[in-house]
Amino acid sequence: MNFNQQYNQFKEQFAGMSPEMKEQMMKMAKEQMKARVGGFFKKWFSLPALTVVAAAMGAAVGALMAFFGQVLLAAGGLRDSYPIYFIPGLALAGIGIFLAYKKWGKGAERGMGIVFAVGQGKENHIPLRLIPMVAVGTWLTHLFGGSAGREGVAVQIGATLGHNISKKLPFDNASHIMLVAGMAAGFGGLFQVPMAATAFALEVLIVGHLDLMALLPAAVAAFTACKVSSLCGLEKFSVDLNQLLIGTEGGSSVAKSVSDMFLNNGALDMNFVVKLALLGILFGIIGGAFAKLLSLAKEFFAKKFPDGMKRIAIMGVTLSAIFLLLWQGRYSGLGTNLIDMSFAGVGVADGASIQSYDWVFKFALTILTLAAGFQGGEVTPLFSIGATLGATSAVMFGLPFPLAAALGYAAVFGSATNTLWAPILIGCEVFGFDTLPAFFVVCVVAYVCNGGQSIYNQKKLKLKF
Repeated sequence: MNFNQQYNQFKEQFAGMSPEMKEQMMKMAKEQMKARVGGFFKKWFSLPALTVVAAAMGAAVGALMAFFGQVLLAAGGLRDSYPIYFIPGLALAGIGIFLAYKKWGKGAERGMGIVFAVGQGKENHIPLRLIPMVAVGTWLTHLFGGSAGREGVAVQIGATLGHNISKKLPFDNASHIMLVAGMAAGFGGLFQVPMAATAFALEVLIVGHLDLMALLPAAVAAFTACKVSSLCGLEKFSVDLNQLLIGTEGGSSVAKSVSDMFLNNGALDMNFVVKLALLGILFGIIGGAFAKLLSLAKEFFAKKFPDGMKRIAIMGVTLSAIFLLLWQGRYSGLGTNLIDMSFAGVGVADGASIQSYDWVFKFALTILTLAAGFQGGEVTPLFSIGATLGATSAVMFGLPFPLAAALGYAAVFGSATNTLWAPILIGCEVFGFDTLPAFFVVCVVAYVCNGGQSIYNQKKLKLKF
């Protein structure tokens, strides 16, 4: 049947209809046309529109990260100046955090748990009250000496803002895309590593899967947040690793950059590659152990002290005593003091340098702080654990300690979060892009050797063969 025949047949059918039926058919045709036009618009304009929204959201998150980060650093500086006055109050701060969440939290106490549940499609709401709750709780934790991080706050703030903005948008899957973009913006704005932040947000929700659907909005949000937080005065931590390596050789002609270490008489130095791989095994085991022990500690203390306020009070008093006894707060806060020392020198007799047990204490006390119920995150302490472990293990593996410290900084974070590309990129953005081959080898091996553990409630793909 050709077009004219179809048209004539439709015309005959239409002519035999009642006026009411004709009106109904016209309404149906208009609705169908409207749906087609709307579908076309959503298909071709949703990504550009979401990217523009992500840029605006990234600017807002960047400003929030600058404010949050600067207050956090001020709180840590105040504690470090007067540890004897603040660290004994950790238990009282914990009780205050618990009571605040109990009265005003209404779901916000789940923190990263609710972000991952929404990101994986298991739930559909993140309350806006989470933002002030987690920020204030983290400030108090750090002011009074708890060993915790800050990335959890950044990711939660970004994800919460992105998710709630998405509710006003008429595009399919806007909620998921904006949540991922918000996570990237939070991480990128706080640490000012936009490429690593983009990779982290894309790969952390589901193991072994890159959420490329959200790639462009996430990247735009991360870069925007990074730029805005920088303009607002938040400083980025970075190290010129090659300059440190040259310094370890006294600036002589035998000093090598990281890329030069891969070559021996113009060929790939397999001895160096094997050393990196062995170091990656160590970092993978330690990162995986941190994730597993954190999960076990949370379960153990929740059963030991079912009353949350009693748990945080008792453990807070215990932690205060430990922090004061161990050099009055050396292991309190983010651990940036240990990171700085990891790239300043090893073996100095006055105790101002990294010691072989530093990573062990930071490892254990961070787990206890978070298991007690204090707020914060794990990533910066993981940077600290990895850097100190690397610095003190360098001699064992025959590697320069700044290089080993830098590799541990990234690889322990990657193995504990069960991510691959984020730690590789964070190593490059912090220590220089010519270090990429070294970070690639170590982070790949660490990722393989972490036992599939993660500090986050990641979703695992079910593969069918």
